[in-house]
Amino acid sequence: MSLVTAGVDARALLAEAVGRLAAAHVPTPDVDAELLLGHVLGLGRGQLQARLITGLALDERAQAALESAIERRAAREPLQHITGVAPFRSLELAVGPGVFVPRPETEGVAQIAIDALRAVVDPSPLAVDLGTGSGALALALAHEVPHARVIGVENAPEAFIWARGNRERLGLENARIIFDDLARALPELDGTVSVVVSNPPYIPAAAIPRDPEVRLFDPPSALYGGEDGLDVVRSLSVTALRLLRPGGVLVIEHGELQGAAIRALLTADGWRGSTTQRDLTGRDRATVAVR
Repeated sequence: MSLVTAGVDARALLAEAVGRLAAAHVPTPDVDAELLLGHVLGLGRGQLQARLITGLALDERAQAALESAIERRAAREPLQHITGVAPFRSLELAVGPGVFVPRPETEGVAQIAIDALRAVVDPSPLAVDLGTGSGALALALAHEVPHARVIGVENAPEAFIWARGNRERLGLENARIIFDDLARALPELDGTVSVVVSNPPYIPAAAIPRDPEVRLFDPPSALYGGEDGLDVVRSLSVTALRLLRPGGVLVIEHGELQGAAIRALLTADGWRGSTTQRDLTGRDRATVAVR
């Protein structure tokens, strides 16, 4: 998209875009408007802000592209669907319809799993991400623990395609993405895995997500976990017990009110030392247990 010195002033268009997004109750209208304008122009946010200071105008093509992007965001389509990318820790993941958009709070869950994987006394420890979605957790582990081997397992065809594409685009040779049922996956690795991590669907069936971006655009299979939200967690517990070596670590993300129920579930299944950890907002976010 060309940048021109003659045309409509970008600051005026940006102010109008912020107003439209605010009227649509987008939570961060100023940030989203800047990111969308930067996307249209092929500029990072810092680059865009510098150009706005020195003067920037948009030609007709850029104006039309910005109008389309703002209209989509005002309809509460996820920002990441419009730009086609979602940042996750130090990675940039391709996302779109059919795959769960990784959330910032899951970055903390990744850190727990990364720390556990780094602590393994093994020249090439093995980690498995059950229900990898876009590949966020698996690829973050592979990127940040390069001596480890990481396998992401996904059972939804569209999400699997996104995850496999992200792995190929990032060129992470120590990561592998496979398509399989989560309960039956990887029997050849039973008793050899050091870390199992998962961000499973955990919303109770009767609950309605507050944000339209989640309710209308995330795939239901990535959101809902049965009547109490824990159906997939129950299955994951059994699978992880099978995969992990003695002393191996399980890390499961969950809702802020589910920690006690998950600890009880894991203890009943024979896990040791179940503890629930909080995210940066002080909410319960993940439970960790030892095989």
